[in-house]
Amino acid sequence: MKVVVIGGTGLIGSKLVGKLGEHGHEAVAAAPNTGVNTLTGEGLAEVLDGAAVVVDVSNSPSFADDPVLEFFRTSTTNLLECAAKAGVGHYVALSVVGTDRMLESGYFRAKSVQERLIRESGQAYSIVHATQFFEFVKTIADISTVDGVVRLPPGLIQPMAAEDVAAGLGHVAIGQPVNGLREIGGPEQFQLSELVRKGLAAKGDPRDVVVDAQATYYGVRLSERTLLPGPDARLGEITFDKWLAQQ
Repeated sequence: MKVVVIGGTGLIGSKLVGKLGEHGHEAVAAAPNTGVNTLTGEGLAEVLDGAAVVVDVSNSPSFADDPVLEFFRTSTTNLLECAAKAGVGHYVALSVVGTDRMLESGYFRAKSVQERLIRESGQAYSIVHATQFFEFVKTIADISTVDGVVRLPPGLIQPMAAEDVAAGLGHVAIGQPVNGLREIGGPEQFQLSELVRKGLAAKGDPRDVVVDAQATYYGVRLSERTLLPGPDARLGEITFDKWLAQQ
């Protein structure tokens, strides 16, 4: 089948396009650098022509409150309208485990709006909630560094490799619409501080990592299980140690 991947040249999208192609599907990478722009609508009608599935893995270039909300509201509205006109049978979007538990953050409020627009569109859909990616462990450390020390809140995390994110998305995309949520996560749970400490050590990064009850995660105060998927999540196979060894 023809599957259009919005954001198909990025970290997750490029891997998804590759996996779908390996399974015999016509996977099309759609992004501004391929002439498709969900904010302006440029190229959407053309790329969605004949598509059975569209998978949206695009992300906002800015995480500031107003721009990120504008991005997800406008791009999702345009994409839903064009998908409906093209007769696309399955609308899939990548979102984040715990989105509804992290609404202190403008980013997650914007993702919540994206999800609501999809749910209320009347189209057959699947929303995939993924846990944090291994690839962003250093980013977490960087945004949590104060005076050279990484300060992280207590709490558990069940991260996954981008490769497994793409595999989980592909599994959903070629299946029947669930008209609801599917969660995917990694094979292991860590304390957030333990994960970051291990990731930094593997890169030879000497920063100290401390647990600080007043610290936040992307501006969000965490409970112990805010970032964890539920018991029905599809789990990836790549462990953090295996991923680190491949870097």
